[in-house]
Amino acid sequence: MSDAHAIRLKRLKFRAWHRGFVEADLILGPFVDNHARDLSEAQLDALEHLLDQPDQDIYAWIVERVPTPPEFDGEIMNMIKAFRDVAHKSLGAPHGG
Repeated sequence: MSDAHAIRLKRLKFRAWHRGFVEADLILGPFVDNHARDLSEAQLDALEHLLDQPDQDIYAWIVERVPTPPEFDGEIMNMIKAFRDVAHKSLGAPHGG
């Protein structure tokens, strides 16, 4: 792994864990911890673009309170939603909250 790639992953982890909105932190942080190192450059670009959006919007899209805009309704959002569903099932949490 190049130094530039390692720095990029560290920045992504920080951004995912320090959203300022705890509910988003608790989904995005673990997602990035578990998956970022395996993402392609294009997927990392999409994730970074997603993280540029307001926390409440991202969270609402993930829990499907509102439809995800087409610009963000792709592979990365689907991976995050699937990650959240698996995490919540393993914790015994109800879907959607």
